[in-house]
Amino acid sequence: MASSFNRVILLGNLTRDVEIRYIPSGMAVTDIGLAVNDRRKNQSGEWTEETTFVDVTLWGRTAEVAGEYLSKGSPVLIEGRLKLETWETEGQKRSKLKVVGERMQMVGGRSGGSVADESEPRRASRSGEQNEYNQPAAVSASESTPGDQTSEDIPF
Repeated sequence: MASSFNRVILLGNLTRDVEIRYIPSGMAVTDIGLAVNDRRKNQSGEWTEETTFVDVTLWGRTAEVAGEYLSKGSPVLIEGRLKLETWETEGQKRSKLKVVGERMQMVGGRSGGSVADESEPRRASRSGEQNEYNQPAAVSASESTPGDQTSEDIPF
């Protein structure tokens, strides 16, 4: 039996446009905000909606793809792991639970209903089809996610 398991799967919409930064090694990184809606019945039987805002960090090619194709409001599925970041400000210890995104799946079609530019790879449909380059529509950062890098390693 495994002693621990750290896996998160989220489906939501971006709360802001993607801004990519590069660390000194040249690897791309971005912090995105994700709004995840949860709809359920309360005690009186009425439907209520609760929104949870989650901070997600994407690394490497996954961050670059997010910057190229996603903008505020874009629906996206993120798979990753939870990470607790801690720091000290004015003598007070602070912490924040974040998600390190290891896999990203763009959801839905292009906004505006425009025809795809032929120079861009086509995304796979929800049925799991392959795109014209025979690649899945998901982007995985398993090879490019730095295992022990923290936000303190980023010089900005």
